[in-house]
Amino acid sequence: MLPLRRCLLSVVLLTLAPLAQAAQPAAADDIKPFVCDSCAEWNQPHAPFKLYGNSYYVGTEGLSSILIDTGKGLVLLDGALPQSAPLIVANMRTLGFKPEDIKYIGMSHAHYDHAGGIAALVRMSGGKATVVATARGAEALRAGDASDDDPQAHMGGTFPPVKTAIKVLADGEKLRVGDTTLQIHATPGHTPGGSAWTWRSCEQQRCLDMVYADSLTPVSADDFKFGPANGARVAEFRRTIAKVGALPCDVMVSAHPGFSELFEREEKQRANPASRALENPGACRVYAEQANQRLDKRLQQEAGH
Repeated sequence: MLPLRRCLLSVVLLTLAPLAQAAQPAAADDIKPFVCDSCAEWNQPHAPFKLYGNSYYVGTEGLSSILIDTGKGLVLLDGALPQSAPLIVANMRTLGFKPEDIKYIGMSHAHYDHAGGIAALVRMSGGKATVVATARGAEALRAGDASDDDPQAHMGGTFPPVKTAIKVLADGEKLRVGDTTLQIHATPGHTPGGSAWTWRSCEQQRCLDMVYADSLTPVSADDFKFGPANGARVAEFRRTIAKVGALPCDVMVSAHPGFSELFEREEKQRANPASRALENPGACRVYAEQANQRLDKRLQQEAGH
């Protein structure tokens, strides 16, 4: 009978093997590498580090991702590229956190380099994480692509769509998780559904205002014009820039860390912890000033100056 049992076992294994092989790619589809000119550089690993209190940087060399430990679950802001999701989770584990404890995932905006990894991170949370976004941001997340009125629409930047339920937050709405209250700030301009996030992190009875700032660059498809026909869009962009510049802001991280000189400040603070180099109360104002300058330059280029 032993040979017969072995034969039956072989038949069962041969029957199940194709099913297992078919299932494996489906689980990995959401981390299939997105290819772009800067993707390999952006996705270089970067060691995670504490920003302040309960807030940590867990992103890559060129794409930010912020982890907040609320005491009643983790909040993650931005998922970077699809292929960044395993790096983000590895950074979380290095800090002693588990993806299964992610309660909410927010984002700056729904482009492939910031929202591309969100679907995979929801899966890696065991399906427990709820994605939160503005109404327009949620539309793009569900589609896995920029909306038709996005300056970067139709540029081939599709990403794994979020198929789970998305919690939509209105401009200024607060999300209370454990001992932390996050507030979303709609930031239309770079994209229609962008958002910045603010919260307070405390350490030894000293609390700081934290800002995760959306991209404020006027990047677009070649045939897109911000002005003069799109005067209302430019005015909206200016209001967004002013809003970000006025946020209470002790520590600011931009969606691309280089725009806030994050790693330079990290290096200084690591060399001299007493320097508090990651703290920069003027960062949001400077970030907004630079954004206005870039928008001015873009409008001048469009006008042929």
